[in-house]
Amino acid sequence: MPVRIIGGTNARYHLICFDENGKERREADSSMLSRSMARLISDPAEKITDVFFASHGWKGDVPAAIEQYDRWVGEMVRSPDHAAAGSRRPGFNAVVVGLHWPSLPFGDEEFPAEGGVLSGDDDAGLDRQIEQYAASIADTSAARAAILIILSAARRDDGENDSLPQEVRDAYDKLREEALPNDLNGGNLGAPPGADHDEWDPEAIYRNARRAEAAASASGEPGLLGGGMFDKLKGFFVAPLQQLSFWKMKDRARLIGESGGHALLCDLQRAALPTTHFHLMGHSFGCIVVSAAVAGAPVGPSLVRPVDSLFLVQGALSLWSFCPDIPYARGEAGYFSRILADSFVRGPMVTTRSKHDSAIGKLYPNAAGAASQLVLGDDLPKYGGVGTFGAQGLGAIASDRIMESPTSAYEFENGRVYNLEASATIRNGGGFSGAHSDIAHPEVAHAMWQAALTPV
Repeated sequence: MPVRIIGGTNARYHLICFDENGKERREADSSMLSRSMARLISDPAEKITDVFFASHGWKGDVPAAIEQYDRWVGEMVRSPDHAAAGSRRPGFNAVVVGLHWPSLPFGDEEFPAEGGVLSGDDDAGLDRQIEQYAASIADTSAARAAILIILSAARRDDGENDSLPQEVRDAYDKLREEALPNDLNGGNLGAPPGADHDEWDPEAIYRNARRAEAAASASGEPGLLGGGMFDKLKGFFVAPLQQLSFWKMKDRARLIGESGGHALLCDLQRAALPTTHFHLMGHSFGCIVVSAAVAGAPVGPSLVRPVDSLFLVQGALSLWSFCPDIPYARGEAGYFSRILADSFVRGPMVTTRSKHDSAIGKLYPNAAGAASQLVLGDDLPKYGGVGTFGAQGLGAIASDRIMESPTSAYEFENGRVYNLEASATIRNGGGFSGAHSDIAHPEVAHAMWQAALTPV
């Protein structure tokens, strides 16, 4: 059983890996870790009282996911709340299940320190870049051919083009068809994650990237879609590649959550004692994974029973995801609205947001709806992320609060949503992501514990 033990502690977590289709990957000995976990949770001798079910965001490979889980689980067990959990829940004995899913970064591909993959005759470097984009957008021969056309044109570009060449626009249309064949015309605000965006217009994306980068350069801020990356790729030809990768990862997060994640959660609930508590935690696109695991597919089996808490840290999903009636599309509900409507979370649901999270504050709205970014009178936009605005449109069951110190008592209530303003805590980081991954703090862990240990 692949068990990670956090250095300097007795804390451990179990890492279950899924492929891009939401199927669990077998271990080296051909066993299925999910079955081992079910046996552990069902064993009366173990007396498991709580199961923490977590998903990382756009971290890519297994080592990167392990790094994030090590830091987060380490912060959990170092929190005074962990030591005091037994007084809040007699006999407290928890296990942590970490999901890994292939979530290659968008807008964060690596380039050689000298020369760059799109200069000179570095065909090997170009081949590597094509494979990276294919892995995060569409792993097909047609997609690779389209990516080759785009990157080759960027190599020839002098950076002065006001519009994309026709061959590049055609290549982008083909790449979109390969990446998201069921989403060719753009979705709506209540569409599944990955389809909740404006219509596909690579020309508009290209021009918007040029304007955004010029504005960022004038202000001295990091570029909206990566800054120095465009200096190496010239002409901003890759901006639509970043957007497609963003949509694809949102779609993949939903798929994995609704399929493998939901099935795993149901299996563990069936194996557990009726009194066992289940808590879900997600970061970034991982908030889509855990929300989809709770909600399940729109047509399919439901949870065995409601989960006890849902904690969404810097969520890369729409601020309207849980709304029963979206203000920009009256009569239309957010994709995950049934989580609250059907009481799939019987305890509190908590989100964090930070103004220092550039990935959600800048990249998310640009990637979702660059062509029509409207803003309501109360400053809530049509396209924006939970990690910037919290979960909105929920009426009286939601409240906005400040993230408090690690010793404060939140006194969360069951069935309510709390959007924690965490800019004073989640604040460190640079580049286009800003503080997006700056989540391993005592204050963040405390908020999670306060939600998990709320009596139900």
